[in-house]
Amino acid sequence: MLHIGIDTGVHTGIAYWNDKDKCFDLIKTVKIHQAMEMILGLVKHRTDIKIRFEDARQRKWFGSAGREQLQGAGSIKRDCGIWEDFLKDLDLEFEMVAPKHNTTKLNEKMFEKITGYKGRTSEHSRDAAMLVFGY
Repeated sequence: MLHIGIDTGVHTGIAYWNDKDKCFDLIKTVKIHQAMEMILGLVKHRTDIKIRFEDARQRKWFGSAGREQLQGAGSIKRDCGIWEDFLKDLDLEFEMVAPKHNTTKLNEKMFEKITGYKGRTSEHSRDAAMLVFGY
């Protein structure tokens, strides 16, 4: 089974966890349309796909965020709805994960220590990877 983690947003993190080999096949940051094209390419050749994406709509706490941050949060919530519709239309198995149920904002060193992955990553791609690590 190929587990795909998606961290939604302008910079979309995407990660493929190969449960057979217990390793990441891909950890990357792309634009939303590129991530969707990647999914479309995979479903042409594979049926053993499960997707987990961080659903910002389930976030209930914003602290002392300013107006710009809240507008960005609204944009990410819209993206979550787009992902949900996209995955439903493809009839793919997926799970929407509340932000509080994912390990996020790891720096590169901590991510490498936890996962053993030594390749280049961004904050978004690490968040996506943590959605599927170990499945």
